[in-house]
Amino acid sequence: MTTADFLASDKRHCWHPFTQMRDWCAPDHEPLVLVEGEGAILRDSEGREYVDGNSSIWTNIHGHRHPKINAAIREQLERVAHTSFLGFTNPQAIALAEELVALWPRDTKNPLTRVFFSDDGSTAIECAVKMAVQCWQHRGQPQRMKFLAFSNAYHGDTMGASSLGGINAFHGRFSAFHFPSVHVASMEELETRTAPGAADPIDTRTLAAVVIEPLIQGAAGMLLWPRGMLAQLRAWCDRHGIFLIADEVMTGFGRTGKMFASHHENVVPDFVGCAKGLSGGYLPLAATYTTEAVYEAFLGNYEELKSFFYGHSFTGNQLACAAARASLAIFREENVLEQLQGKIALLREQLAALGKHPNVGAIRQCGFIAGIDLVQRGGEPFASGLQTGARVCAAARKHGLLTRPVTRDTLVLMPPYCITEAQIRQSVEALRRGIEEICG
Repeated sequence: MTTADFLASDKRHCWHPFTQMRDWCAPDHEPLVLVEGEGAILRDSEGREYVDGNSSIWTNIHGHRHPKINAAIREQLERVAHTSFLGFTNPQAIALAEELVALWPRDTKNPLTRVFFSDDGSTAIECAVKMAVQCWQHRGQPQRMKFLAFSNAYHGDTMGASSLGGINAFHGRFSAFHFPSVHVASMEELETRTAPGAADPIDTRTLAAVVIEPLIQGAAGMLLWPRGMLAQLRAWCDRHGIFLIADEVMTGFGRTGKMFASHHENVVPDFVGCAKGLSGGYLPLAATYTTEAVYEAFLGNYEELKSFFYGHSFTGNQLACAAARASLAIFREENVLEQLQGKIALLREQLAALGKHPNVGAIRQCGFIAGIDLVQRGGEPFASGLQTGARVCAAARKHGLLTRPVTRDTLVLMPPYCITEAQIRQSVEALRRGIEEICG
């Protein structure tokens, strides 16, 4: 098929996520058809090459066609691709669970010892939400069914996960079907509203858990939390006897410079949801961590119905688990986190120069995550209908970079860890040229 054939068929039959399909299907819109990848580079159906500037929606951490992950998948495929995890088990899932648990400290009051596999980031958080509610029921506190999350949060799109969301455009229309939740903007607001005699009180006795994207909120525009805030939140949860859920779907597996964002503040949550980079960006796979204390609340006689009646057909998929184990081996064998530190510093240096551009309002960086705000030359935001961020990203393609904005006009740059120094410079330069072309 030619590129034109691909696009004609796509516009007849496909429905893309987070996309206004009227614009997508317009006769003059020609999306890229991506057909190959190697390292940090993607190629389209016309043979053009681009740096994968958002790691294929924040998933591909070691680069495309990494030989070790490819080999692990091929080797497993010669045995079996998938077997049920409902009433059965398999060596890949067993070994992966053990390796995942080993990534967290053991010398803590409630270490993370259990792993529940699912398919993606939404379901990882969905599992944590449902586990928390059911755990409190088993402990004789069924009134603990409300969740506390933060303004501008994004935790996924399944109903439980979307109950925690703080971005109305994504989840507002489904609010009538959500778990009960309350949102606060900051640690200070949380402390104020849970203090005795608060004017707008939050009853901590009804809270099942607090959920947070540690260190940085992704879909909100790469917004940074104050340093130390996560540790403060952990202490607050401990004082009130409330579970802490860390959404490490974006931040997990090295993206912040440590294996998990929570490690920066020596925090061990009660639940951790992870996905995206878990399989190296190869196959759908998610995991929800929890503690032995939570796990034991689900043990009992069958007639008590204490089992966690939740799961997916592809839970513990052997191909995906093999890919994930290969990804973890790459971290160990190629010293990925150590090698990444210099690239984080170079990205910071390059972004500092970009920040001098009159159409760049602010730049926020957390490890190998960057958000770049576009503004008019007077500092005012662009009108939403202009779609300035999307147009800048489209212009950057001509200079060899693929990425997309969040929250309209915040550009995202978070490439695979294998990116070269020259490719980092090329990526920032492509953004600069795109900004010049659209905003200049």
